[in-house]
Amino acid sequence: MVERFLKQTTFTSVEDYNKNLKFIIPENFNFAYDVMDAWAAEQPDKLAMLWTSDRGEELRFTFGELKGQTDRTAAYFQQLGIGKGDPVMLILKRHYQWWLSMLALHKLGAVAIPATHMLTKKDIIYRNTRASVKAIICVNDEYVTSQIQAAMPESPTVKALIAVNSDAERGKAVPEGFHNWEEEWKDAPVFHRPAFVNDNDDTMLMYFTSGTSGEPKMVAHDYLYAMGHLTTGVFWHNLQEDSIHLTVADTGWGKAVWGKFYGQWFAGATVFVFDHEKFNADTMLRQMEKYHITSFCAPPTIYRFMIREDLSKYDLSSLRYCCTAGEALNPAVFDKFYEQTGIRLMEGFGQTETTMTLGTMPWMKPKPGSMGIPNAQYNIDIVKPDGTSCEDGEKGEIVVRVGDRKPIGLFKGYYRDEELTRKAWHDGVYYTGDVAWRDEDGYYWFVGRIDDVIKSSGYRIGPFEVESALMTHPAVVECAITGVPDDIRGMVVKATVVLGAEWKAKAGDELIKELQVHVKKTTAPYKYPRIIEFVDELPKTISGKIRRVEIRENDKK
Repeated sequence: MVERFLKQTTFTSVEDYNKNLKFIIPENFNFAYDVMDAWAAEQPDKLAMLWTSDRGEELRFTFGELKGQTDRTAAYFQQLGIGKGDPVMLILKRHYQWWLSMLALHKLGAVAIPATHMLTKKDIIYRNTRASVKAIICVNDEYVTSQIQAAMPESPTVKALIAVNSDAERGKAVPEGFHNWEEEWKDAPVFHRPAFVNDNDDTMLMYFTSGTSGEPKMVAHDYLYAMGHLTTGVFWHNLQEDSIHLTVADTGWGKAVWGKFYGQWFAGATVFVFDHEKFNADTMLRQMEKYHITSFCAPPTIYRFMIREDLSKYDLSSLRYCCTAGEALNPAVFDKFYEQTGIRLMEGFGQTETTMTLGTMPWMKPKPGSMGIPNAQYNIDIVKPDGTSCEDGEKGEIVVRVGDRKPIGLFKGYYRDEELTRKAWHDGVYYTGDVAWRDEDGYYWFVGRIDDVIKSSGYRIGPFEVESALMTHPAVVECAITGVPDDIRGMVVKATVVLGAEWKAKAGDELIKELQVHVKKTTAPYKYPRIIEFVDELPKTISGKIRRVEIRENDKK
């Protein structure tokens, strides 16, 4: 399959990859037809998805079966009035119907808007009105359906609500005003492919950003965005046709299409899904052991919980490759995981607005804590505030030099917000808002968001470098670094720290001093936190990202 879309399909070095990565771009590319249905025609009995749940369910979908079921889903949506260009919000947790719905919407030329099940009434109204959502497909969950019902009086564009039961909930009544997927889907008519589905630059997918520093932005992607993830699955995840790949991600966030959808099926791998309500490291490791997972990807937080387990208790002999993204990786986590498994974590970096822009590929030696090097499909640089390129070792903003032609995988813009788009993307350059530095080997090292960088006594201090130092102390489970105004130094470093259960009784001046000394010894002494506050939990977005802006706002009160 890969050879249809790349002029060269295997690479042996950074130089080879940078020189010879070239896409073959068909007209009117549509992932559902050109990749998934093509697999169904060539290898209908090949296992495409192995879906399991914490309710004891297990379902296997071949490529042939996925074609049949996504065709039926597309016909069902047509019955409900969903067609080309219609925005449809999906709040489906990890139910297998998310995969059916995504592919069906692609087949219709509709616009998929994945969303988290933790949205409130206010969040739903905001999304419905900003995107003119026409239909919502959601889990038949009391919280989710009640929030949607409460939002309807202020959501005039929404014409259809569809509730989905898991197989374990078969026969469960759906609330008033919702279509019953379980009852209606099975009676859908034969699907006929529309005469025209899409151009390459039509909008296929929209994500609302996590809102770490303000209202969520609406990121619009075209149909070539799916192709942009070919490099994610085939090269970064290092997948082959015999791979069984597990990415830990809720379907409401972009990491789901990074890790359990587009790139993995370009490779012809089996996507493994574990539909669970609450993450538990032991349970996840048992699933990996039972189903012989060969490739795994998760945010560093997941690895932090996993390395607290005794990994020798689990048979992970099938596991060949592991990646991480979603937040910066602390070198201490890398080292501990390698010590226990012999597997090096391959870090990647990107945004809701992009596919993987920086990464550690199989032909590279990872540097613990580094995001890797630029993905050859993007022209990446680090720039100073005046727009000139930084020297090696100099901190600056990560940018994508776009020029006259948008690279495959980069977003179209912020939907219905030209001003915000122009602010981030102008003069042929997309400004990511993330700060990093590059070493002499071309590896990039994350510093923090521009708004989070602390200027103290003439120094620019990135939150991540202090957080990485703190995380190597056994007392620290989580932490967030922010700046606090100071009359003498301009700003001083503050650490907001969540302690391990066994350390909470020791919270006090003595432990504060111990942590400060630890940071001084681990990194440059001027970076140590002069203020340390112990808390039970950190403020986070609904996607689990730390809201440093909220910590700063609370400090002003």
